[in-house]
Amino acid sequence: MSLIFEAFGPDDDALGVRELARRTGLAASTVSRIVRELVEYKFLEPAGQDVRIGLRFFELGERAARPQQLRRLTLASMSDLRSATRQTVHLAVLDGIDVVYVTKLRSRTAPPLGSRVGGRLPAYATAVGKALLAFAGNEAIDRVVAAGLRPLGPRTITDAGRLREELDAVRETGIAYEAEESGPGVACAAAPVAYRTGKPIAGLSISTRLGEVDVSSLGSAVRTAAIALGRQAARMPSLPGSAWAALG
Repeated sequence: MSLIFEAFGPDDDALGVRELARRTGLAASTVSRIVRELVEYKFLEPAGQDVRIGLRFFELGERAARPQQLRRLTLASMSDLRSATRQTVHLAVLDGIDVVYVTKLRSRTAPPLGSRVGGRLPAYATAVGKALLAFAGNEAIDRVVAAGLRPLGPRTITDAGRLREELDAVRETGIAYEAEESGPGVACAAAPVAYRTGKPIAGLSISTRLGEVDVSSLGSAVRTAAIALGRQAARMPSLPGSAWAALG
């Protein structure tokens, strides 16, 4: 399997089975079998007829195109948002039924939180996850519900009907909130970052400890920043379009 990963050069966004077979010297049938297994475990991800390095590599501290591109794009805006609110700011992507945290800028004055870069949480139990689920389509929501809504915090939403109602509200306002759903004492406001298609490529959140600030007052700030990031992404043709499409 290492031959497959080593076949990707620093300038390669995606490669097909035939090209991977040529570069590795393996039979195309062998490469095809290995690629299917790596896609299943998310070490590779589909890119049309080709494949690219997947999100699982990022979680293991290796290279992955999506998180690197997202970090480069959003770091300055996230820093500004942290300065304006004095709270911890996260960027996350939806991966199946979970959210994976791509970037975390911790506030020096806000209390520490349990989130970590590369960590994942069930999407239904976080503000940033709900911000992404609300626009992910009914099939994605159905998968989350089918997997079970187990409690993570004192106020985790475990009723499917109530979750769907909350996601409806997120679609109306463009803002998702959390109050002790992912863990005790955690409060968040989040908004989706949409690209040209209008579909979210990531979620932006402001997190704090419950009672530190009025979390509803953070909603407009995170929504404004998320809209600005989406517009910024749309103005950057130097970023590979296929990479952004995969995020959507």
